[in-house]
Amino acid sequence: MDLMQLTALSIPSPSQGVWHLGPLPIRGYALCIILGIVAAIWIGERRWVARGGAPGDIQDLAVWAVPFGLVGARAYHVATDWERYFGDGNNPVTALYVWNGGLGIWGGVALGALGVYLGARRKGLRFLPLVDALAPGVIVAQALGRWGNWFNQELYGKPTDLPWGLEIDPSNWPTGCDYPPGSGLCTFEPGTLFHPTFLYEALWNLAVFALLIWADRRFRLGHGRVFALYVMGYTLGRGWIEYLRIDDVQLRDVLGLRFNVWTSIVLFVLALAFFVWSARTRPGREESVWLPGREPEPEGAEGAEDAGDASDAGDSSDAGDSSDDEDPSDDEDPSDDEGDEGDEGGDAPAEEPDATAEQSKHD
Repeated sequence: MDLMQLTALSIPSPSQGVWHLGPLPIRGYALCIILGIVAAIWIGERRWVARGGAPGDIQDLAVWAVPFGLVGARAYHVATDWERYFGDGNNPVTALYVWNGGLGIWGGVALGALGVYLGARRKGLRFLPLVDALAPGVIVAQALGRWGNWFNQELYGKPTDLPWGLEIDPSNWPTGCDYPPGSGLCTFEPGTLFHPTFLYEALWNLAVFALLIWADRRFRLGHGRVFALYVMGYTLGRGWIEYLRIDDVQLRDVLGLRFNVWTSIVLFVLALAFFVWSARTRPGREESVWLPGREPEPEGAEGAEDAGDASDAGDSSDAGDSSDDEDPSDDEDPSDDEGDEGDEGGDAPAEEPDATAEQSKHD
């Protein structure tokens, strides 16, 4: 197959990644991130309610998770590629230009999880059931977000002659790679196609999503094991996909591997260890998604309590009414009876009052 045939079967890159509505720029990268956030909230909300949570909880927690996640993702990227922003001749202010790309997923997951934790404590929710409910939506968000790299023509892989090779404008070719391997250069022939690593990762992430949904339904995973399975599934794919990439990064050779490959290896091992430990020590799924003492009152309990209060008030009122109905003037004074009998009968002895009859009057 010649170069013309390969080009005819290749994946084109967008001619532009920004559109303008008057002075307002609409960026393809930002649209993909926003779409991913919406998808994660929608999927997470449905899964959370199915686990016993209240509708609207995930939307409330997103107010915490999204800002924390964006800050964390950007901070991770800048920290692992700081020369791009703070090196000689570079402008540190550009570290704030998120729309130009550069979000490190593990910084986003770490700080996003912190945001979820803080929000969950305020609402009285357990953290591990939350991340289990959110994990499948997060991996879908990552799949959608990868298309932002396509709009920016970034994070592609090595040259390839496969029919799904990706076209990249020469202005976006890397300058710090080693290609051909061992040459110490970074040169490509005109018409070179590259591995579409954004597409590989998007498809891999969707496969991980399917795995998470199946495993959760089949084994009723709980206590953070869905989240651990998400970490294992994602890092397993990220490791080999990262190995294909040749984009310019500062930490591209750390003990012979790119830094993100090492990150994937370490996180996979940690997630696997947590999964095994959790399965052995806390099998099954949580009985409640609420922290102890923070459970909401059962439906109807408040109404029943109000009804009980009303009933108590009614009983008290009835008791008061019956007391008011007793008229002290209706009770006869035994001394008066004795006096009357004395007047009529002279020295006749006075009769003793009937104690039983007298008591019945007051009862």
